[in-house]
Amino acid sequence: MTHDISSYLETSITNLNVLNDFWCWCNDTLAFSNICHFLRSDKKMQFYHHPFDLDSQKVRLALEEKGIDYTSYHVNPITGKNLDSSFFKTNPSGRLPIFQNGSHIIYDTIDIIQYIERIAVISSGSESISISSREVIEWMQKIQEWDPKFFTLFHIPEKYLIYVSKFIRRVVIARMSESPELASAYHEKLREAYQTAEKLKDLDVLRRSKEHLVRLLDEAEMQLSKTRYLAGQEFTMADVTLIPVLARLVLLDLENEYITCRPNIAEYWVWVQQRPSYRKVIGKYFDGWRKHKTLLKSWYIVRIRSLLKRY
Repeated sequence: MTHDISSYLETSITNLNVLNDFWCWCNDTLAFSNICHFLRSDKKMQFYHHPFDLDSQKVRLALEEKGIDYTSYHVNPITGKNLDSSFFKTNPSGRLPIFQNGSHIIYDTIDIIQYIERIAVISSGSESISISSREVIEWMQKIQEWDPKFFTLFHIPEKYLIYVSKFIRRVVIARMSESPELASAYHEKLREAYQTAEKLKDLDVLRRSKEHLVRLLDEAEMQLSKTRYLAGQEFTMADVTLIPVLARLVLLDLENEYITCRPNIAEYWVWVQQRPSYRKVIGKYFDGWRKHKTLLKSWYIVRIRSLLKRY
């Protein structure tokens, strides 16, 4: 970080008004003591994520936009790394991302982003940096309500989907035998895998997901006809949550169906791809030929482990 955070904290805590401001910032979703612990320590925050995961992309964009230093840990859900006992003990749902600052662990994507914002405000010592407005938070929540899981799975070729699904179930069973103390959590994960397979047979699931996505994009299209970015003329955390959704549509080769046909979103998409945060978080892995490299690498790992029966 460009400022000496420890020095800033020592100066700030002598000023009661600043301390009260700190408390107001932290009162909702943050623990004041956890922020102070972070500011006093030289340790980086830890972020468990993967380039494939849409929520992980949202948080990484926020980290890059705010210039927050962190230690990155890749956990690939396609190869079942999120099912390893060491990870599963921290988060029995096996879902990404996970953000950790000392003993403070956050799982919810919006909560993580708001935590990052407050850290950025406190560490900068600048009144010019503000946290998200109510409008920005409303957009974040609205975007977060759309679940990309089934929409994505419905657009993956069936032969790959079935193969990976079987592989993941075998990984769950293997981990269950290795860590019997986590058997109940692994049983729940196995049940979830079978439920997912059943839902993919129901075309109404896809229809509802598509309708939800169309409503979201239509509302964004209308807003972008009035403002340059989603919540005004400045780039905000609302844009951070929308960009990965658009990137997912492009990855699935659905750009013409959902983006190009909406001129304001299409223009917006061109702009946001120029941001350094986008190039580092998404473009590095999925732009052009890179998406084939990123996906094939995981596919080969799954194939080799399946052939060797090393789950």
